[in-house]
Amino acid sequence: MTTREAKCCCGACAIQVKGEPAINAICHCEDCRRRTGSAFGWSAYFPSEAVTATLGAFRTYSPRGKEPDTGKDEWQERVFCGKCGTTLSWRSADFAGLTGIAGGCFTGAAPLPEPTLSVANETRCAWVTVPAGWKTAW
Repeated sequence: MTTREAKCCCGACAIQVKGEPAINAICHCEDCRRRTGSAFGWSAYFPSEAVTATLGAFRTYSPRGKEPDTGKDEWQERVFCGKCGTTLSWRSADFAGLTGIAGGCFTGAAPLPEPTLSVANETRCAWVTVPAGWKTAW
């Protein structure tokens, strides 16, 4: 079983996971775009029990709230390096039992495979194209 490590920019924090991601996607929603400062976020969701170690001094940001139209709980927890600020992981009400890890943080000996899903396409930047063969949602 593959063990991977996601590291922050300065190397002070890391997250280790075993196995393959349950979801390997790019997301074009405003939340992911703001979280990354880019046109989309690359998210690899692993079963939370696949996270085998967290190393370093992490900080947590937990925006909480209700979805305006449905009243659905929209809690989130974002975990980032306390030194350089790199967002490494997150959990949310929408993906119970899964831990999202920033795909770009897996740069070591066991990088992630190519994503196969593009979501929140209605807010995708017009100049971003998705490779043929990828699935798309919303």
